[in-house]
Amino acid sequence: MTPAQKNEAIEVLKEKFSQYNNFYITNTESLTVEQATKLRRICFEKNVEMKVAKNTLIRKAMEQLNDDRFKGTYESLHGVTALLFSESAKEPAVIISSFRSDAKTEKPVLKAAFVDGDVFVGDNQLDALKSLKSKQELIGEIIGLLQSPAKNVISALNAGNKLAGLIKALETRAQA
Repeated sequence: MTPAQKNEAIEVLKEKFSQYNNFYITNTESLTVEQATKLRRICFEKNVEMKVAKNTLIRKAMEQLNDDRFKGTYESLHGVTALLFSESAKEPAVIISSFRSDAKTEKPVLKAAFVDGDVFVGDNQLDALKSLKSKQELIGEIIGLLQSPAKNVISALNAGNKLAGLIKALETRAQA
């Protein structure tokens, strides 16, 4: 690789790291060409960008952007590395997990995940990452929780109006 090609690769990686708040660092070593192609196809279908790059270029791109933000991922940059970039925090974890079960393989292995500024290191974090909720899911839950007390108050007020009407009718009858 020429220095110009290396600089170009670093710029592409910097663009991706700036564009996405979520990326996974995986080890795809020992995947067959057919398996790697299938993984790329699944990623494409799920709007997850998969990039394979040299570890030194990945680290240089991260360091040029912001050394402290990505610091926790540096130890994961060894061996064969494929990056999975996604808008969704959990989609790459779901892809990795389902790919493993379908292909009956241990690969790809999760080395680290960078999710909205938090770093998850190790393959044992995969289950936790699969259970993450999206921003929209969390907002929906919060709205549901906020609506519940409001519905109770409205219901109580409506019941209060009915009760007041009943009392007024009884008073009117008693006076007559």
